[in-house]
Amino acid sequence: MQIVPRTEESTDKTPMATTEKITLDVGGMKCAGCVKSVEKQLAQYPGVKSTCVNLATEVAVVESEVGVVDAQALAKQLTSAGFPSQPRTASRILADTSEIQQRQHMQSAWRQLMIAGILLVLSGIGHFANLASPPLIFLNNIWFHFGLATVTLLLPGRSILVDGWLSWRRNAPNMNTLVGLGTLTAYTASLVALLFPQMGWECFFDEPVMMLGFILLGRTLEQQARGRAASAFKQLLALQPLVARLIANPQSSNKGSGMVEIPAEQVKVGEWLQVLPGEKIPVDGEVMSGQTSVDESMLTGESLPISKKVGDSVTTGTINQSGAIAIQATRTGNDTTLAHIIALVEAAQTRKAPVQKLADTVAGYFTYGVLTTSILTFVFWYFFGTHIWQDVTNPVAMAQSSSLIAHLHHSPLGYQPAIPTQYAGLLLSLKLAIAVMVVACPCALGLATPTAILVGTAMGAKRGLLIKGGDVLEKVHRLNTVVFDKTGTLTTGKPIVTDCLPIVPEENLTPSALLQLAAAVESGTSHPLANAIQTAAQQQQLTIPTASEFHTEPGLGVSATVDGSSVFLGNWEWLQVNGITIPQDAENQATTLAIAGKTVVGIARDGKLIGMIAVSDPLRTDTKEAVEQLQGMNLRVMLLSGDRQEVANAIGKQLGLDSTDIIAGVPPAKKATTIQELQQYPMSVAMVGDGINDAPALSQADVGIALKSGTDVAMETAEIVLMSDRLTDVAASIQLSRATFNKIRQNLFWAFAYNTLGIPLAAGILLPTMGFALSPAGAAGLMAFSSVSVVTNSLLLRTLRS
Repeated sequence: MQIVPRTEESTDKTPMATTEKITLDVGGMKCAGCVKSVEKQLAQYPGVKSTCVNLATEVAVVESEVGVVDAQALAKQLTSAGFPSQPRTASRILADTSEIQQRQHMQSAWRQLMIAGILLVLSGIGHFANLASPPLIFLNNIWFHFGLATVTLLLPGRSILVDGWLSWRRNAPNMNTLVGLGTLTAYTASLVALLFPQMGWECFFDEPVMMLGFILLGRTLEQQARGRAASAFKQLLALQPLVARLIANPQSSNKGSGMVEIPAEQVKVGEWLQVLPGEKIPVDGEVMSGQTSVDESMLTGESLPISKKVGDSVTTGTINQSGAIAIQATRTGNDTTLAHIIALVEAAQTRKAPVQKLADTVAGYFTYGVLTTSILTFVFWYFFGTHIWQDVTNPVAMAQSSSLIAHLHHSPLGYQPAIPTQYAGLLLSLKLAIAVMVVACPCALGLATPTAILVGTAMGAKRGLLIKGGDVLEKVHRLNTVVFDKTGTLTTGKPIVTDCLPIVPEENLTPSALLQLAAAVESGTSHPLANAIQTAAQQQQLTIPTASEFHTEPGLGVSATVDGSSVFLGNWEWLQVNGITIPQDAENQATTLAIAGKTVVGIARDGKLIGMIAVSDPLRTDTKEAVEQLQGMNLRVMLLSGDRQEVANAIGKQLGLDSTDIIAGVPPAKKATTIQELQQYPMSVAMVGDGINDAPALSQADVGIALKSGTDVAMETAEIVLMSDRLTDVAASIQLSRATFNKIRQNLFWAFAYNTLGIPLAAGILLPTMGFALSPAGAAGLMAFSSVSVVTNSLLLRTLRS
């Protein structure tokens, strides 16, 4: 069946925003210094308000004034600065193109590595074998090694040298600048020794070959590891269906006739689509005909299929398993649940953790600092060190104290003239300066945070846990208190009416008549208690009177006019505020019901209390387990409810909460204030809610955690969104956040420790006492290992149990 493209006019009527976000795919970034250069270039562009650049995903997000910044012009400016860029679109084709480009980059990297590896083996083979036999004696010839070094610089090393030079010219030196300077200095010094043998210098052509070989090996392994780190997010992108089967005439009895396949992104709200067994659901929708089971593991992490029948909702990217169904589209394009998840995960990967600020500050000056240190190392050893410790220029004496230093002085190439004393100090100083340039690794600093966030957020999305960024991870790490809203969060949010108690017998008011009156008033509002009363009236097949002049006070009560009478329905406090007296007998009855864990709603007509309705909202099946998990993580668990103290105490008792951890009688408008008061103690507070009446509290909390079954406002407000309906995922999301943040701290510690220890070692701090110093090739190997180890450590997050 042919896929038919559809042309349509834009119907976007979204209110004009004051700012917009532009996303760019940025190439050419090698280290944290490159990230700072890109951010600097973007910040200088007129109209740009803020920038955030991610080295691991090679993405830049720019916030700017609407209509002021042209994305193409911005990308062109970055490209001209040496960072090939292009604006990102929402098209799935771009994701496929990016995948192809990454494969091409990996193939190119492996080719370069293979060439460098062959040259490295040929260059270093003299270290390990006696090649005095005539057929192989050329491998020991100094001119042969000169050729190997030259080929290494011109072929696999060319891109490094060119990028390092261009970065230097742009006044933004990076890691390639350091490597390029180090290799060229070693090559030039060896070339001078070769062309002017009367100087008595040592040739060390093997050093640039080994340096570039180790660095290319490290980069290839690092790139491969970064690809694995992004695999979970790529799997998320791959869930987006490409094609939808449009039912042209849904009113027809034969819905299979007249169908046409169209791109999924062109489906409109309200259209009917057919989904066959084994196919992905193309858009969010409602089942209109048929029955099936759907695999929603991509959305919730739940492996068991979910049964779907007419009236049930289905979600984009989930897999229809057993039966053909017809659905009506309710959300399409960028408005689908899957599109929101992808957008949230992408945004999370560009939000930096505050702990990274130190790394960013250091990265801005890192390359200049290393170059300065290298120069100072040369100056110190040439003018002072070799005169203070004269033995360091004696290769025989030093070789006796340490075999590791021998490589610093000894050339295996069959060309080792006696080195005059004045040149021995020069060569030693030069090699130590080269080692300092090569060992420094700004790349590890740049990858420390983004790789951990990339793995953690993408893995969370796969498990149905949406964590909105690195800053959230750091706040979760500091949490010591978790506050739960009661209705719809700890409870099912589906209360049932248990008691209808008239308290004005002289009016001959029956329980059914009381329920009819309550249902009429609640017909003008939408709330779990209102739904419970409406459902009870429908189950008893009661006729609901017509009501008008509705007025609702969220979380308190509702009033309306029914048959000419003013009727109020709500909690005791709200009724009293409206001038209604509560008899003592009614108060006693309400207290008894509340102690049993039931929520009591009073009903007043024409200023007089006439009855009460009790509803029970049972706890979720996993509520107690979730609370116990959090308490086992040394977190204080609290209950926040607008219900009576007795009701909240009954719920708290079932959960094993202390009375001091139960806060009751808080109306929705004051929940945010209550959270703010808790934060003054001080406490670091997470608020868990469904977004119905508690969105402000979610926003006020240090970390807001929303259930997907709640409102869209909650999903926007909260910083962690649980896509499943499992309350135990609260603990799972906190565990994942803590583990991810711990990886960030480990990576940053390693990156700083590596440079803090590696640079002094390369500068020869142990040379006078222990005879130990890093050769330039050894320094290159360590540098390559540092960035690979950071990415590999982030990948260990994938071993975390769900």
